[in-house]
Amino acid sequence: MATQAHGIVEGVDSDIHDEPHVHGSRVTVRSIHECVENAGQDPETVAAQHNLDIASVYRALAYYHEHPETMRRVERERERTIQENRERAVTGPDDLP
Repeated sequence: MATQAHGIVEGVDSDIHDEPHVHGSRVTVRSIHECVENAGQDPETVAAQHNLDIASVYRALAYYHEHPETMRRVERERERTIQENRERAVTGPDDLP
C-alpha cells in the first residue's frame, strides 16, 4: 500500500513519473505548484480544473514546501528527461540518421 502524507502519495510509492501526487488522482504535487505559484492561478481554479477539492490543492502546496529536497530532485529529474528527449527528437529531415 502506498505511503501517504495527508493525502499525498510519496514519490517512491507513486506510479506517476515517480513523483508525489494527490491520492486518488494522477495530479502531481509539482504540477499543482506550477499552476498556483508559477502561473499565478487561484487554488480554487486549479482544484476545479483537476476535479480536486480545495484541501487537496493546499495539501500539495504544503507538501511541496515541506519537502524541498524531494521536490528539487523531482524537478532535476524532469529537466534531465526533457533534455534527453530533446536530444533524441527528430524534428526534420536533417535529424534523421
